[in-house]
Amino acid sequence: MKKPKLTARSAAAHLLDRVLGEGRLMSDLIAGGALDPLAPADRARAQRLASETLRGLARADRLLSRHLRKGPPLPVQNVLRLATVELAQGGESHGVVNDAVDIIGQSPRHANLKGLVNAVLRKVAEEAPRSWNDLRQPGLPDWLRGPLVEAWGKGAVTAMERAHFAGAALDITLKSDPQGWADRLGATLLPTGSLRRSDPGQVSALPGYAEGAWWVQDAAAALPVQVLAPQPGETVLDLCAAPGGKTLQLAAAGAEVTALDLSERRMARVAENLARTGLEATCRVEDARAHQGGPYDAILLDAPCSATGTIRRHPDLPHAKDGSDFGALITLQAEMLDHALTLLKPGGRLVFCTCSLLPDEGECQVEEALARHPGLTVDRAALAQPGIDPAWITEEGGLRLRPDYWADLGGMDGFYIACLRF
Repeated sequence: MKKPKLTARSAAAHLLDRVLGEGRLMSDLIAGGALDPLAPADRARAQRLASETLRGLARADRLLSRHLRKGPPLPVQNVLRLATVELAQGGESHGVVNDAVDIIGQSPRHANLKGLVNAVLRKVAEEAPRSWNDLRQPGLPDWLRGPLVEAWGKGAVTAMERAHFAGAALDITLKSDPQGWADRLGATLLPTGSLRRSDPGQVSALPGYAEGAWWVQDAAAALPVQVLAPQPGETVLDLCAAPGGKTLQLAAAGAEVTALDLSERRMARVAENLARTGLEATCRVEDARAHQGGPYDAILLDAPCSATGTIRRHPDLPHAKDGSDFGALITLQAEMLDHALTLLKPGGRLVFCTCSLLPDEGECQVEEALARHPGLTVDRAALAQPGIDPAWITEEGGLRLRPDYWADLGGMDGFYIACLRF
């Protein structure tokens, strides 16, 4: 039997099947080659279609429920969801519906449901564009919403959900000349020095990418290195370095960087980014808890975490996770932090950060580290960086960033950042 041709839409539907049916993360699927057969522009489109469908899943299901007596098999439901979101956002109905019917028609198990898909989507095509924005804003699942409401309150969490649904623009970190590149890229220069492009397009085709003048990095993710403030010639250890944005920042500042990650595949991506940008760092595949190098002038520990701060950029997270691994991650963070502190030179500094919205992975980790290590202090002065609002500084002296901050600029990833010294 002839293998069905992979298109951006069929690839997006396949990503949805794996995320919603198997609990897989989209980043892992893409890194594993799920989109490799596609041309770069179609890869970007497939990822965008899948992400937008995951953001609008609750609305799509609400619309579809009006025209389905019972839920179809998951692969069929996902094609319907994908098409519904595209139609709601102004997709050309003829092409969207025909492609959805073709995708199902090429499925040996579900080809008999082509007629259902066609009939349902013809109705949705008339209804979705006018009723989409009247539907309730999609929210977080209860397992995550509950802890966040406890930490930040209902109003803040509702604002975060609004930021998640809006999605994320393309943020860029530059080697130099932010304003000049803002003009060339048609981007906005953010208060902290990052650039933001509302229409990312095909990233690798943008000016400056091939020659390594910049790299993609959320504005919030660029702040830990700014807080660490690496100096030329300093020895700096970047623990859990992949995918490498912070490594590039450290190297661009002139530091002598050792970048370390447990994953050989992810470390290869760091090496690729270093090669593209012409920057240098020593790359090592190693467990952060076993590293015995140094001592170092400065250490950056971007610890493994729930990644709950990145949902605006990774809408698959609430669907692929259920919170069951949070306890193990919190323990791992404490172990990494304790070991990293032993690698510092006297008078050195360590920035601990996580892309999490949960205080247990941020504020609480630092409070407990201070209790475990006599003489350890939080360097509040390190947070005096351009664009940082003093209201973001927490009681123990860390920096709490949330998706609902910078609402007028398009939000930011959720992060916790603290600079520690003995």
